[in-house]
Amino acid sequence: MYDVVIIGAGIVGVTAARELSKYKLNTVVLEMNADVGEGTTKANSGIIHAGYDCEPGTQKAKLNVLGNELYNKLVEELHIPYRKNGAFVLAFSESDMPVLKYEFVKAEANGVPDVRMLSHDEILAMEKNINPSVYAALYAPTSGIISPYEAAIAFAESAYLNGVNFCLNTKVTNIEKIDGYYNISTEKGIFQAKAVVNAAGLYSDTMNNYVSAKKYEIYPRRGEYLLFDRSAGSLMDITVFQLPTKLGKGVLISPTVHGNMFIGPSAEDIDDKGSTITTAAGLQKITLEARLTSSAIPTDKVITSFTGLRACLKGNDDFVVEEAQDAPGFINCLGINSPGLSSAPAIALKIAEMICSRLQPDFNNAFIAERQPIKLLREQSLKEQNRMIAENARYGVIVCRCETVTEGDVVDAITRPLGARNIDSVKRRTRAGGGRCQGGFCGSKVMEILARELNIKPAEVTKYGGGSNILYERRNGVS
Repeated sequence: MYDVVIIGAGIVGVTAARELSKYKLNTVVLEMNADVGEGTTKANSGIIHAGYDCEPGTQKAKLNVLGNELYNKLVEELHIPYRKNGAFVLAFSESDMPVLKYEFVKAEANGVPDVRMLSHDEILAMEKNINPSVYAALYAPTSGIISPYEAAIAFAESAYLNGVNFCLNTKVTNIEKIDGYYNISTEKGIFQAKAVVNAAGLYSDTMNNYVSAKKYEIYPRRGEYLLFDRSAGSLMDITVFQLPTKLGKGVLISPTVHGNMFIGPSAEDIDDKGSTITTAAGLQKITLEARLTSSAIPTDKVITSFTGLRACLKGNDDFVVEEAQDAPGFINCLGINSPGLSSAPAIALKIAEMICSRLQPDFNNAFIAERQPIKLLREQSLKEQNRMIAENARYGVIVCRCETVTEGDVVDAITRPLGARNIDSVKRRTRAGGGRCQGGFCGSKVMEILARELNIKPAEVTKYGGGSNILYERRNGVS
């Protein structure tokens, strides 16, 4: 029997796993996908929000501001790509000012540091490509940008190295509440646990509803994005928002930690929790709205589009992070949409407090805070690059020309703790396929390396797990 089963390996699940690994607890993470961070985590804005837009007194407000602060240390310990670049919220006329001033009032009430209002001239002095008709802006310097999927990988690796077990491709099909423990049924057997952390994102309502009489309903909110080539990455240095709407923070323009730029997201409530398609209408909408912020958006430099789904809780706009009243030891994390990425470390602390209060574990004195980074050749000095190639010739073989990823880098990504097992998971660890050609040249080579290192046939290599095979074998003239 496990002490704790965590359902879901998104950013909330993996930050909770790492936090719980600081204690002597037998913990396992169950994830239905083939890699960590495969759901909402991998396809969001990657913003560590300052916390100005959350309603004062809510869980979102408290956890966002604390989470933002906690990241300062965590990104150093875990070697996560991160930059505190600040954020603007723009007003374009005097009629916009009541909403903008309310954002400032909320920022002060939430304890967001150093927030201030800027004039037209101050804005353009900081960001020359903003629409010159801008009237005023709220400036939050503690807002930052992060690679969300690399953050999830880092937290998961740290948790794993500190003793947490991970079971990927393991979908939960039922949970049964027994006296003093839980039976968690999966497609790979039954797991028993004294406590459960429900971090299942879009499916967290289903997990709760297995065990609690208090029912919840999660619905997906689709957000579409356009990602631009690195040659467009200098358009904005600061993350720039427009005024928020009832459906979210609105369309933004932001650089990424890897030097690209993106615009989005749209906000459309849908029924299908698995629908990550992009639409012509959605992409056109975010382009038109982003052009209000800047007319200089280079649409000829778009390299890909993508969609993320946010888990919205019907009838409640706040986070629910609490023990189910009629299910002792069952910790719910429900409705963790934006700013969930920003709040995740603080949510993890709250989860750990509830678990430790119940189970009373000792501290894990062997806990290792620092996680060794993924050492990519392109990020090393010339001297170090020469040394790496001399020791391992695979570092001298370029696989991905757009992002300068070597065969040695790809092999490292596969052989690391919780290593890559498909093409997308290699991409998230190395950026092979993340550049201008989006895998057009390197995809086949990555497939070959995966097949070789995993000792499988090329036809068994998938894009993201499940049935996403790239090749199909032909037998007796039938494919």
